[in-house]
Order: sequence, then C-alpha cells, then structure tokens
Amino acid sequence: MKTVYFTDKGKVRQLNEDSAGVFVNQHGDHLAVVADGMGGHRAGDVASELTISILKDLWEKTEKFHTADEAENWLKSTINEVNKEVYTYSQSNSECEGMGTTLVGAICTSLFATIVNIGDSRGYILNENGFHQLTEDHTLVNELVRSGEISKEDAEHHPRKNVILRAIGTEASITMDIKTIMFEEEDVILLCSDGLSNKVSEKEMKEVLAQDHSLENKGESLVHLANEYGGEDNITVVIVEFAAETESG
Repeated sequence: MKTVYFTDKGKVRQLNEDSAGVFVNQHGDHLAVVADGMGGHRAGDVASELTISILKDLWEKTEKFHTADEAENWLKSTINEVNKEVYTYSQSNSECEGMGTTLVGAICTSLFATIVNIGDSRGYILNENGFHQLTEDHTLVNELVRSGEISKEDAEHHPRKNVILRAIGTEASITMDIKTIMFEEEDVILLCSDGLSNKVSEKEMKEVLAQDHSLENKGESLVHLANEYGGEDNITVVIVEFAAETESG
C-alpha cells in the first residue's frame, strides 16, 4: 500500500478541528481515518484527536483479519468503544460539553477494503469502473434529497447544509454505516472531510487522482484547490493506493 495524508486549517478558521492518520498493524494491514470535530469551545479538536488516538492504539493490537466479517465486526465494536469514551469525556469536562466528530475510515488489506462512516466526511474510490462515492452523508440535507423533497442541486446551497444527524460522542450510542469492497492493484481510495468535498467537485478529484504524480503531490493539489476556492473550512485528505511500497506524510 502507498498512503499519504494532509490536514490544513484552511484560509478562514483559526483552529484546525480535523484529525487524520494512517496506521499499520503488525500484520501489514492499514487503517486510514479522517475525523472532523465540532462543538464546544475548542472542543472539536479534542473530539477528533481523541477519536484518532484511540483508534490508533486499538488498531496496533489487532489480530489478522481473514474475512470481511472480521473487519466489519472489529469496526463496529471499536467505534462503539470510541463513542463511549468521547461521550464520557464530554460529559465530565464542562468545556467540552456537546463536542463530537464525524468519522470516515478504511481498513485496507490485500484482499478487500472495509469502509465505515458517521456524519459527512466522505470516502471515494477510483478504479477501473471510474470514480465513485462510497459513503452516504448523515445530514439533514441528504435526507431531504433521498426523500425527494429537494434536488441535489438545491442541496449544494441549502441554508441547513451543515446540520449533521450522526456524530461520534454526542450520544451514548452510535449508528454507523459499514461496507466492504474489492480493493485491487492500482485502485485508489480517497477519504476527506467536507472542507474538501464542499469545495472540489468529483470531476476535479478524479482528475487529480488520475494524474501520473506522486501521492504527496496529489494530496497537496487537492488541499490547494479547496483553499483556492475559498478555504472556509478545515481541509483533510487521506489517499490510499493499492501498491507494493508504503510511503506516508
């Protein structure tokens, strides 16, 4: 696997409340994660950093996954544990009351990739079938689109676009979406916070990822584009390419 990640506070925000990481366990499997924190005074960064930190520690102790079911079950139990810890922290620290974080993650093995998401951070794949979004946003606006009340075009500029229906740490229990896909040689997975997906079109994402450049260059280009288009939010990208060597950033 080749991997790279970048997180940038953008051009407007004073603080970066996004966190990200790519972690390798003792069996050589990768866990890539993006968390976009929110809520409370300076607490968004606490929620996202705590989430990434717990996932890193637990990932390093994992056994080898032989099946997708094993990977999916690990994600379910681990993220429930993460949610409890973040929720308990917010309840016991008044300055963090109401904090939470989105999460999009991918377990990448030599046989498959298992994707999890909560909130509106997204996962995409570029493969021989093209460029596709793997995740479904847990937002009020996306529910309105799904029910046919508004169009996708209306959703882009809806005044309540930022209302998230699911987040880690805001409730005692959590519901997540998990799916497993084939992940094969030369396939590329992109995980990002909405600071990227709200600014850079899928067409532009595909064009950047398809270029014959290094992963570092591609990640930097995506962040640069989001900033060029205003950079009103924190911007985080993780790119995982199915390949033999590993690089990180």
